[in-house]
Amino acid sequence: MKTFQLEGTPRTDLGKKAVKALRKQNLIPAVLNGGQLVTLPYDNALKAGEKVVEIANNQALIVTDFTVSTESVRKLVYTPEIFAIDLTIGDKKTKAVIKDIQFHPVTDAILHMDFLEVNEQKPIIMEVPVALEGHSEGVKAGGKLSLEMRKLKVKAIYSQIPEKLVINIDNLGLGKTIQVGELHFEGLELMNAKNAVVCAVKLTRAARGLQAKSGK
Repeated sequence: MKTFQLEGTPRTDLGKKAVKALRKQNLIPAVLNGGQLVTLPYDNALKAGEKVVEIANNQALIVTDFTVSTESVRKLVYTPEIFAIDLTIGDKKTKAVIKDIQFHPVTDAILHMDFLEVNEQKPIIMEVPVALEGHSEGVKAGGKLSLEMRKLKVKAIYSQIPEKLVINIDNLGLGKTIQVGELHFEGLELMNAKNAVVCAVKLTRAARGLQAKSGK
């Protein structure tokens, strides 16, 4: 997985007015989740932007609110590629991935970004692009190749997640499909339904005619 350098600024004013003012400055409110797990009550000093969020049984996570500029994330967001992010927030440096992005329903502007802190011990779930390689038998016979799932959800340590999932289609025949349950990638657990169709070679009118003439 490629690495992306990103700098953010800690954010302490979390009100609606503050968010509106940030967006006027082409700044995007963001939050870093998945940080340090602590026991409540937590009396240690927090850094700028950090807050303690209770999860259950007096356990809490330290999450960080911050901002990033629209320009700084453009190449991170508007791309089919996935990245491990070297994220700097004030004097805090960590590894992260994008967890979620909220877009404006009309303008498509980025309203909010959620990042997930990662490490070499805890697996994460990410969507990874699918790439087909080879020359399908079904396409040679007149069929039409259809990619039904452009991304698959995988679970793994972040450093083991590839930039794309390559699937060979040489043996994919006319009218046949490749389902999630047929796939295997070393070190990755696929989280989609096993019967979900990833790609297929569909019958075209020309292919049906050839089949009828050949009697198959």
